[in-house]
Amino acid sequence: MPAIRNSWAAGAVAFAAMALADDFQLILDALPPDWSDLEVDLRIDDESRYVDGAVFVSMVNAQVYNHPGAWHWRLIVAHSFGHAAAAETVHGVLAKLDAEGIAGELRVAEVREGRSEVVQMWGRPESVREEFRQRRAI
Repeated sequence: MPAIRNSWAAGAVAFAAMALADDFQLILDALPPDWSDLEVDLRIDDESRYVDGAVFVSMVNAQVYNHPGAWHWRLIVAHSFGHAAAAETVHGVLAKLDAEGIAGELRVAEVREGRSEVVQMWGRPESVREEFRQRRAI
């Protein structure tokens, strides 16, 4: 979403792109509290900076799209468990892209919610089982 800033000298309103990290935080804030997995597509504006961007997004194991002109990477994010990057780590990587001046856009591809991890509870005391149920709200 673009942020509006006034240009007093020109007498017009201009649009400035929001940072990727800010966009990602808006996405996270809009998710329900029980989300478990999030898939976000990332496209950068300047394709000459693709290699620079790839170095950063490799830190969160981004999946590459092989279709020219489409989205560049898919970022898979986990809320509290699973085989994906933590939301805090993805936010940090996007902040690094912003700091390097690599502009782009994000699109939510898929959100999964209402799932909980499978944990072996055999042989554990009832207090541990109760705490797990409280923390995971199941």
